[in-house]
Amino acid sequence: MKKLLFIFCFLICAQVFPQILSSHLEKKTIALGEVDHFTVKIDNLNGRQVTAAAKNELLPFHFEETKDSIGQNANSYERKIEFAVFEEGKFTIPELEFKVGDRVLKTIPYEIDVINTAQKGDQINDIMKNKEVNLELKDYWELYKFYVLAAIALIALIIVIVAFVKWGRKVKSSPVVATNQTLKELDSLKKKKYIEAGNYRSFYVELIDISRNFITRQYHLPADVLLTDDLIAVMKKNNTISIENEKVVEDIFLRGDLVKFAKTFPDQATMEKDLADITAFVKRSSKDLEFENLRKDV
Repeated sequence: MKKLLFIFCFLICAQVFPQILSSHLEKKTIALGEVDHFTVKIDNLNGRQVTAAAKNELLPFHFEETKDSIGQNANSYERKIEFAVFEEGKFTIPELEFKVGDRVLKTIPYEIDVINTAQKGDQINDIMKNKEVNLELKDYWELYKFYVLAAIALIALIIVIVAFVKWGRKVKSSPVVATNQTLKELDSLKKKKYIEAGNYRSFYVELIDISRNFITRQYHLPADVLLTDDLIAVMKKNNTISIENEKVVEDIFLRGDLVKFAKTFPDQATMEKDLADITAFVKRSSKDLEFENLRKDV
């Protein structure tokens, strides 16, 4: 009977004395970065659990929480928050909800005025004096190695470009390279057996094309675009090609034109001689260039 009476009195007290929430803001005007304190207290819990936002997440975004401590026993709950604001202006701590059992309690809102107390001309002192550090060679390398490697790579790239412009093109367009390449083309033409098969038209078409390309590369004459008569006139006027070589080119090019238009039908001996004469002309071309260089020097 006494036990029932105790339980009944407890329930009556719980209803008569409900939970009491109180909140307190230490300062409503603070300077930029100044620490302020906000406290929430709930009494008469009677063993009920309090549920609220997690630690360091109770206040809004602009409030930088530096400390958030929670103390609770069977009859009371207390939460103390230390914070600072690093932006000038007016900011509001809104109503904050605390759930006690099935009941939701709310704090009153607070408005805080954050001001900048610094004045023009104020001396700004470092919080901590600068510390001198003695750097070794490896420390400097770690600091500047990427700049050094980038500079080396840039210099190497410039050297490669200069070398290519200065020597690369000259090597590719040198008389020896042009001569060797043309001799290989003439040898390939011979292996096609046009002469043995009597295919004189294909033979002269390829022979003239090889010769025109060689004259263009070796003598820097527009042989690849000029008609035969115009090319012969340019060769005679230019005087770069020797008379002997001019005669070979003139005879074979004119015969090639006659063959292409079916005005003449050369025999095997003539085709073999023309191939041999063009091959000899290609080999003699270096002497033409040597003579031309001597003439320029004079």
